[in-house]
Amino acid sequence: MPGIHTVEKIGGTSMSRFGEIMDNVIIGHRTPEQMYNRIFVVSAYGGITNLLLENKKSGAPGVYGRFATDDQGWKTALETVRQRMIECNRSFEALGLDQKAADQFVNERIDGIRDCLHDLARLRSYGHFNERDYLPPTRELLSAVGEAHSAYNSALILRTRDINARCLDLTGWKDTEITDMDTAIRKGFEGVVMSREMPIVTGYVKYDEGIMTRFDRGYSEITFSKVAVITGAREGIIHKEYHLSTGDPVVIGADKVQVIGHTNFDIADQLSDLDMEAIHSKASKEMELCNIPIRVKNAFDPEHPGTLIQRDYVSPEPRVEIICGRNDVVAIECFDPEMVGKAGYDYRLVQAFADTGISFIAKNTNANTITHLVPEKLKRLEECVALIRERLPGAQVRTLPVGIVCVIGTNMQIPGLLYRAARALAEASINVLGLDQALRQVNMQFIVSREDFGAAIRSLHREFVER
Repeated sequence: MPGIHTVEKIGGTSMSRFGEIMDNVIIGHRTPEQMYNRIFVVSAYGGITNLLLENKKSGAPGVYGRFATDDQGWKTALETVRQRMIECNRSFEALGLDQKAADQFVNERIDGIRDCLHDLARLRSYGHFNERDYLPPTRELLSAVGEAHSAYNSALILRTRDINARCLDLTGWKDTEITDMDTAIRKGFEGVVMSREMPIVTGYVKYDEGIMTRFDRGYSEITFSKVAVITGAREGIIHKEYHLSTGDPVVIGADKVQVIGHTNFDIADQLSDLDMEAIHSKASKEMELCNIPIRVKNAFDPEHPGTLIQRDYVSPEPRVEIICGRNDVVAIECFDPEMVGKAGYDYRLVQAFADTGISFIAKNTNANTITHLVPEKLKRLEECVALIRERLPGAQVRTLPVGIVCVIGTNMQIPGLLYRAARALAEASINVLGLDQALRQVNMQFIVSREDFGAAIRSLHREFVER
């Protein structure tokens, strides 16, 4: 039976604007009695995890990236993290953050990490330690400190507002016990009285498999989901810097997009596959199974109810809910005249994707051609293509940079939908290179050249949303 509390996730960019987050999300116009029965899962302040690991967009190495390659610059990089964290502390001085306590917390953690990395560097210099044994735990150790810092500061600040905030540090700092994730979370919540306390939970959880090792940079949403399921939340709320809208306001125009309002977990999965996560696809599964809805809200538009993602929602009126896509896609085309009628051909082809850990976004096929569309940024993409050529020597294999534009909705049983989409693209002088739609009709995908991507998004949004 669901509880009466909510679990709410706050991202890193929002955490850097904590004064506004307090005014809009945490405190707002609530009475003291309305302040509790809410759990907050927080990310590290904006940019901190990039400095600790590597820049998510550019790939520029942070502390971990330098340490992993035996670059002695890791020491300077770690001091840069220390300085940046202390700068964050200073930025919250006006909010009442105890600067001495906050700086002491930072220095204790950074000093501890520095000593640990020094010891690891000394041990590996003897040549008897495999990097597969010590690098994953190193990445875990570095990941954890960002969330510990923001959660600790948040609890300190909120207590100055007479809010009984409690920092739940699940990062396992200096804790030698290692359990599974569920046990670690349950142990962290022991003794918490949600009707009288406000838990501020680290987005990082230390457990046996390693949350960073398994989920990489999306781990804080995994924590959000697990906490919601384990505590039996009534609803999960994700606070972002924007609404979940009918399209990208940067591409389409902020004055043209609309808030979606309602959708379901199937559509959330479609968005995740396109790297436009409403929520991490692995995080949403347990909440979906437990029938815990997720609400996506704009942290800086607190009066708006946002978009509610529910398990069984289907739009009562046929409509298109979102026009989206991604422009960093590579089409891997395999043409082979010997493919026709040959059982198992597709299996041999897909095995190359499985062996290199590559998940494809879309696929289309005919008698002698199979094309898979995959993200360009995948590290083992060239290896995958080489495997295909090796295992299918009679095939002609080529790669093409393309974009995918999608028309998505929970109920798109609209006669003439494909005709209208094709007409809108034709009127914008856009050549469709390929298209795909499953029988469930929740996602119609158009493959276009990268140069046509923005125009395709805008033309379809005009046709199905603005009109």
